[in-house]
Amino acid sequence: MPISSFTFILLVLRLNMAQLQPGGPDEKEKTTALKDLLSRIDLDELMKKDEPPLEFPDTLEGFEYAFNEKGQLRHIKTGEPFVFNYREDLHRWNQKRYEALGEIITKHVYDLLEKECNLKKVHLPVDATEDEPKSFIFMSEDAMTNTEKLMVLIHGSGVVRAGQWARRLIINEDLDSGTQIPYIKRAMEEGYGVIVLNSNENYIEVEKTKTEAQPSPDSSDEPAEKRERKEKIPKETKKRRDFYEKYRNPQKEKETVQVYIRDNGSPEEHAVYVWDNFISKAAAENVFFVAHSYGGLVFVELMIQRETDIKNKVTVVALTDSVHNVWHQEACKTIREWMRENCCNWVSSSEPLDTSVESMLPDCPRVSAGTERHELTSWKSFHSIFKFFSEALDAKNRVTPTPTRRSNRIKHEEL
Repeated sequence: MPISSFTFILLVLRLNMAQLQPGGPDEKEKTTALKDLLSRIDLDELMKKDEPPLEFPDTLEGFEYAFNEKGQLRHIKTGEPFVFNYREDLHRWNQKRYEALGEIITKHVYDLLEKECNLKKVHLPVDATEDEPKSFIFMSEDAMTNTEKLMVLIHGSGVVRAGQWARRLIINEDLDSGTQIPYIKRAMEEGYGVIVLNSNENYIEVEKTKTEAQPSPDSSDEPAEKRERKEKIPKETKKRRDFYEKYRNPQKEKETVQVYIRDNGSPEEHAVYVWDNFISKAAAENVFFVAHSYGGLVFVELMIQRETDIKNKVTVVALTDSVHNVWHQEACKTIREWMRENCCNWVSSSEPLDTSVESMLPDCPRVSAGTERHELTSWKSFHSIFKFFSEALDAKNRVTPTPTRRSNRIKHEEL
């Protein structure tokens, strides 16, 4: 594997320094010579060669990638899958490139939700002013008016946004396994209204101004004596510190501050807000949740805060490798009992799909998702979850049959 010039020189210096033993004048001369050599190296130039500018395209076409008919991301010219190690021995640069592509993927999925799934984007908070930070969710046209059933989708934590289960799957495998689109399409085919949460969109980033980035000494909380000691640090020491900082982060990125979105500043807060303003007001008699990973914790937290409403409106909940913990979240006994009856968690396991899996916690039944990969659990349990919903609805309808004209007539005749 080829290594960069800067890395090579550092390796040589380290080897030479390691060979030097303290003691004699010869060793001191060698040390002095090595230090002199290091001082002559044009570090700025070497670092530029080591790491190209952190500037990347803002479109899939710019990256020379596109999704094929199977929903797989492929290079336009070679037809090859995405390559992470685009530049050898430059992990940080490759990671930044991957993240830049990920942001484009997020926008691409948003477009698919609107154009391919016919969902509408609804901005939050509902009473937001023009200037304040906003988030958004997606919902079908009948989400609030469908009287029969509504499906709510909650993704996990991290970089994923509305419509995604796992960015890694979208980039390295396909759209079906990595996005919520198959769930949305099938739900709409089966007569569900749909609401897609966006629980990680909690703030916007604003670039710091110079005054914010470099506060005045007087505004510091440090004692005056400590500030004075800092100011007396020799120039050579400061220079050395600056060098190490530049080596650690040669291309200093823009400093930003996070401005949180009102009533949506965390995944848990977002879920409560969407429940209060949309789900609880929807006409559907039967609400179904699909929640992946941290989304399961978000649902449990929602239930803790809105227990009575959840019990009245939610039929069943499908969790996929949920990371919730009823003890740490302090879910009460009545919640745990409801979850045992109305939730099922498809977990990563080597067992065949739908095989029962033992649990140490007294919450909901656990069954195998048919995969040991955490990020694939939602996709692998896709058909089982829809079957679970259908059976739950059938069971509920058998317990509380809908009155018909004939049954009303019989009752009238009996009277």
